[in-house]
Amino acid sequence: MLIGETIAVAFSSIRANKLRAALTMLGVIIGVAAVITVVAMGSGAQKAVQDKINALGANLITINPGMGRGVGGAATQDRAAMHVADADSLKTEAATLVAVVPELSRNQQVVYLNSNINTSIVGTTANYVSAHNYTITNGRNFTDGDDAARERYAVIGSDVPKLLNANPTALIGQTIAIRQIPFEIIGVLSSKGSTGFQNPDEQILIPLSTARFRVFGNDLLRSISVIVRDGTPLEQGMVDIERVLRKQHKIRPGQDDNFQIRSPKDFLATQQQTAQTFSTLLLSIAAVSLIVGGIGIMNIMLVSVTERTKEIGIRKALGATKLTIMLQFLVEALVLCISGGTLGIIIGVAASIFVSKQYGTTTVISLVAIFSSFAFSGLVGLFFGLWPAKRAAGLDPIQALRYE
Repeated sequence: MLIGETIAVAFSSIRANKLRAALTMLGVIIGVAAVITVVAMGSGAQKAVQDKINALGANLITINPGMGRGVGGAATQDRAAMHVADADSLKTEAATLVAVVPELSRNQQVVYLNSNINTSIVGTTANYVSAHNYTITNGRNFTDGDDAARERYAVIGSDVPKLLNANPTALIGQTIAIRQIPFEIIGVLSSKGSTGFQNPDEQILIPLSTARFRVFGNDLLRSISVIVRDGTPLEQGMVDIERVLRKQHKIRPGQDDNFQIRSPKDFLATQQQTAQTFSTLLLSIAAVSLIVGGIGIMNIMLVSVTERTKEIGIRKALGATKLTIMLQFLVEALVLCISGGTLGIIIGVAASIFVSKQYGTTTVISLVAIFSSFAFSGLVGLFFGLWPAKRAAGLDPIQALRYE
């Protein structure tokens, strides 16, 4: 029998049992759809993490107060403090840094007309905006001169207007009260997005000297953000920071640092690892679903061989070879798996788009995953269809003709 006729007979057999064929393909459809969706969600999660790293700044390092410990490892104080003097020493002594941004921060009540909110007030320098990759979408930023003059200016995060029930543009030039001290809003920051620990879009920036002398009354820093010079490895910058601050804090050899040095990658590494673990787990489940679908196809094909034993005997009596019979059943298995794979791809892409739009998560549809899933579904059909095909081809024609 010609190959074309063999393929036509295989398709005819599938059409004769449409419902059984559809149920047989279900496992492959679910498996492929799951693979496409999981890979899209995993790739989207990794892209979101990378975007956050880029948004925070690739060369940005954050220094936080840490636990003070002695030579024996015992804590010497509950929490070591950092002061503006620490930032000043980094500016003058750390050669690998191009920007040093001290940050005073407290949560304070903010009043605007009839709105009253409690949010983070950050006293910092003018280069905070550029160091953290912000832009000013409305108005302007305060300057070093404003800082030196202790001006009562405020630059608000992109979510603050919504919290104050006001229009961002209309807020420029308006007055808000921070701890009952009036501040003029001069600018609005671009959106950064939540990092999972806090929402920087809800903070309000004021000049460092104003915060230090007029609002907080001290110079205890929440953190110091620094920018490492382009071309300088982050690790080298961290060593430089450690050298300067150990000297500033008079930490003797053998004692642990009483400060913590972190890069954005450190903050987000756990999130990325969790996303990868989650994706791997779901991908494994999807692969198992594909294999289970393949086993289902093999079972149905074995049943089909039993049901069509007499038909096989007639075809062999009319001159069909073992290769022809095997090819027919292999084609049936391949058609079932490839059809299921195609439907699975369509459903998986649709599910990825739905998840992205419905839940606002980032999904990246991978062409590699689509082609790999399609090829894998074909391999599943070939692998699990081989045994039924060999069994059909190996039937004795005389016994097959007698089968009832």
